[in-house]
Amino acid sequence: METIESQRTFWNAWNAENREASVGEISRRQAEIVLDWLGKLDRDDLDIIEVGCGTGWLCPHLARFGRVTGTDLSDEVLRRAQLRWPHIKFIAGDFAALPLCEEAYDVVVSLEVLSHIADQPAFIARITRLLRPGGVLLLATQNRTVLTERCHVPPPQPGQLRNWVNRRELQHLLEAGFHVERLVSASPVAHKGLRRILAGRRLNNALRTIVGDRWRDLLERRDWGWTLMAMARKPGHRVAGQGCTG
Repeated sequence: METIESQRTFWNAWNAENREASVGEISRRQAEIVLDWLGKLDRDDLDIIEVGCGTGWLCPHLARFGRVTGTDLSDEVLRRAQLRWPHIKFIAGDFAALPLCEEAYDVVVSLEVLSHIADQPAFIARITRLLRPGGVLLLATQNRTVLTERCHVPPPQPGQLRNWVNRRELQHLLEAGFHVERLVSASPVAHKGLRRILAGRRLNNALRTIVGDRWRDLLERRDWGWTLMAMARKPGHRVAGQGCTG
């Protein structure tokens, strides 16, 4: 079992190496979908928390919709993020133990964090408690079916938990506390068989000049995406008031 300290060490190094200088295509697609879903809420006064914000790169974009808090285990990375984006509130630490107020947020965003959690039902339950009635969870996680059957992925490193889920398992996890409004795949990818060509960058780039994103969208609808993305709502009606923002 990986300790919190070993996980912190891993994610400080991983985020510094992979996210501080640039953001990859898969993460950019996740952000595109999250920001589109947020835009459709038609609000700019939301209390938003991003759980597992990494380097904090998404938080300034979320700030278009309200007040943003970012949390992550990567304390070294978040110290640099706080200097880069002083208008965002960053809190470093283990999400399960952070002193966050319940029913304090309208939106929780979490990108590719669920698969690195040992107790996933407890993780979802805590998110549920943080949200106000009627609040929304926007979550992205790796698609186990695609990654195990169609991709070459290196084994996890020391300090890196890996608990991928498939569509059915994600639906089941979320239904414990939410009404699932959207569950889609994003970023088609494959390293094996005919799918390697059909989902490959060369073909997709060529088709984009002809049909725009319609080919990509078709593959996403067929669940060929690296990512599973869910929009889920906590039951109840939103209660007015500022509450505690952690």
